[in-house]
Amino acid sequence: QLSLLEDAGFGGVLLYIDPCDLPKTAVLDDKAFMVSLNSGGDPSTPGYPSIDGSYRQNRSNLTTLLVQPISAVLVKKLVYLPEDSIRKDMCIPLRLPATEKKIINLNIQSVTTYKTISNVIGYLKGTIFPDRYVVIGSHHNSMNSYGGQEWTGSSAIITAFIQAVMLKAKRGWRPDRTIVFCSWGGTSFGNVGSYEWAEDLKRVLQRNVVAYVSLHNPVRGNSTLLPIASPSLQQLAAESQSFNCMEKTKCPRSNVSSVQIQGDSDYFINHLGVPATRFSYEDVKTSENSSFLFEALFPVHTTKTEELDPSFRLHETIAKLTGHVTLRIANEPVLPFNALDIALQVQNNLKGSQVDTHQLLAVAARLRDTAELFQSDEMRPANDPKERAPIRVRMLNDVLQSLEKNFVIRQAPPGLYRNILYRLDERTSQFSVLLEALEHCKLHQSNETIEAALSEVLNSINSAQVYFKAGLDVFETALAGKK
Repeated sequence: QLSLLEDAGFGGVLLYIDPCDLPKTAVLDDKAFMVSLNSGGDPSTPGYPSIDGSYRQNRSNLTTLLVQPISAVLVKKLVYLPEDSIRKDMCIPLRLPATEKKIINLNIQSVTTYKTISNVIGYLKGTIFPDRYVVIGSHHNSMNSYGGQEWTGSSAIITAFIQAVMLKAKRGWRPDRTIVFCSWGGTSFGNVGSYEWAEDLKRVLQRNVVAYVSLHNPVRGNSTLLPIASPSLQQLAAESQSFNCMEKTKCPRSNVSSVQIQGDSDYFINHLGVPATRFSYEDVKTSENSSFLFEALFPVHTTKTEELDPSFRLHETIAKLTGHVTLRIANEPVLPFNALDIALQVQNNLKGSQVDTHQLLAVAARLRDTAELFQSDEMRPANDPKERAPIRVRMLNDVLQSLEKNFVIRQAPPGLYRNILYRLDERTSQFSVLLEALEHCKLHQSNETIEAALSEVLNSINSAQVYFKAGLDVFETALAGKK
């Protein structure tokens, strides 16, 4: 929103969250909040690591706009809503009356300073595939006045998981793949810690990371379990729920979806094309609007965690779900990724589109056919111990590991994921880049944006189809040579 206002020539923005969008369990109308305008990492070193010797660009202002977050109560005072426009039986979004004009003086005095951000990284080396990493990430607090105890749940869960894993490790157990435990710093300021660490190790991570498991703010509410996963991991996430759900009333067969999630998984999803998953408890209203509510940092009461989950059973459930997924990815000889689910989601994302997707649907159909062939011809024999050859397993895992890299486009509109398999929110099922381009066309009376977006989607689907086909050809050649 801010980038669009900047392009339109606006000078200042009063940023607020409408009371209709806030969860009913939280009373935040009168609360001010903080929001970071940083898209990711150290803004003075865009695209490269912020280490000693790196050139620092002068980017003290991340936008030309004067931006000030304000509470909804202050908005109501500025707008002067008439009493008859407020109905008790429903929530009406705030809006300025058409006939009213306000003049507001806005004076923003921001001071840019550099601070050291620290990450805490540990690992348990794998025995069979030590050069393949399963990354599990939480974050630690980096602010004194905002965020309250949100970070403690994340830290508590990863600590409990490490403790459980190390009990097994002391008895001689080791995972097949290396598990990397990460506690990130600077998350609230634009995922600084994770971005800089990943930028520093980009070439290694591109080749070696097989999945990212997120523990970003795992308990933000207590009404709904919200599982989010890449298409290739949705089946695994759903299976984990059925095995590990402690309170059936709290997670009754929650649908696993691929929607944009905030936090340190950002770099892994959008720059490395790594399959990712996250389990969290939300309030119902929050889960519907998580795409922007995660970015607003409200001061939280110090006992909030205890109020949400007094017995810590929700935290325990998240720990078990997260641990189950992590260990399965780390231990199964063949990565538990479902190639066909990617093809099915691509087809679902093209249904009901308002633009001409005839060519896209044809390519998507070929992708599904190839994925089905790949799933039946390669996955089943590799999962059979009698037919499982080490060279075949390694080749198959290399293909599975890089499936989603085909769907990372060069540049996405502000606020949208570069990985086009992720939707903007639960309310939309189409490709977000196509919906955004369609809105742009309506404003500018030009088809150039929609044509560019269609090309990006077409190239991604075609790239995935060619990738699957090449994988099948390699297997046939290898098996023929062996015979």
